[in-house]
Amino acid sequence: MDILEEIVAHKRIEVARQKEVIAPKALYHEVENMITDGTAHQIISMKTSLRNSDSGIISEFKRKSPSKGWIKEEGQPEIIPASYCKNGASAISILTDEKYFGGRLKFIKTARPMVTCPILRKDFIVDEYQLFQAREIGADAVLLIAADLKKNECKTLAKTAHELGLETLLEIHSEHELDYVGDNIDMVGVNNRNLGTFHTDVQNSYRLASKLPSDFVLVSESGISNPDTVRDLRKAGFRGFLIGETFMKTPNPGESLKEFIAQVTQQ
Repeated sequence: MDILEEIVAHKRIEVARQKEVIAPKALYHEVENMITDGTAHQIISMKTSLRNSDSGIISEFKRKSPSKGWIKEEGQPEIIPASYCKNGASAISILTDEKYFGGRLKFIKTARPMVTCPILRKDFIVDEYQLFQAREIGADAVLLIAADLKKNECKTLAKTAHELGLETLLEIHSEHELDYVGDNIDMVGVNNRNLGTFHTDVQNSYRLASKLPSDFVLVSESGISNPDTVRDLRKAGFRGFLIGETFMKTPNPGESLKEFIAQVTQQ
C-alpha cells in the first residue's frame, strides 16, 4: 500500500471504533436537535471569505505529517488558530486525524469560541458519520478528497454535507479527477502534493488552472512558501491558498502569517 491507502484503511477502522463509543443514531439525533433548536454553530462561509479576501490564506493548524514527523508537537489549539485569525487568515484548516497528523476532533471544539474565521475540518472523510462530527464540533466546511473516494461516494457525502449546512472543499490532484466536480461542491482545491508518494510540485496548480471551472472558488494546496507564488497563483485564478508547515515550523505561526500576508498584499 502507498501512504494514502494506509491512511484510508486506518481511517475506516478508526471511524468504526468511534461509532462503538457514540452510536451513529445518537450523534445524528444530537446534531439534528442542535440545528433545529438553534444551538448549533452558525456557519461562516469559507467560500465567501476567500472570494472577499485580498490574500486568501487558509492557515493550517498542523502539528505533524507522515513525511516530516512532528512539526510542532507542543502546538496548542487554544492559541495558534486564534492567532491566525487575529493576524489575517481568511480561513483556518485544523487537522483532526490523530495517528498521522497529530490532530484531534476536540481541537476544532477548543478553537471555535476563540475565532471568527471559518474553520475547515481537514481529515480523510470516508463516512457520513464524520460529517455529523464536523457539524457537532463547530466546523464550517469539510474536505473531500477525490483520491479517497469513488465518484458516487463523493457525490453522496457532498450532498449530506450541504444538508447539514457545511460547505465543501473538493481536493483533486490530476485531470482524471476533474469529473468529481459537480453539485454540492463549493470550492475546488488542487493538491500540489501527491498523497501516495508525498512528492510536491506547485506547478500542478498552474497545470490544472485552465481546466478547472471558473464558477468555483479555486484553492491551491501544499508546497506554498513564497508570497510571490501566491500572487502568481491569484493571476492564474486561485482565491485560496492552503499553507501549514511554512507557518507551523516557526516560533510564532500567527506572526509569521501576518508578515507573509503583508508581502502578498504589498503594492
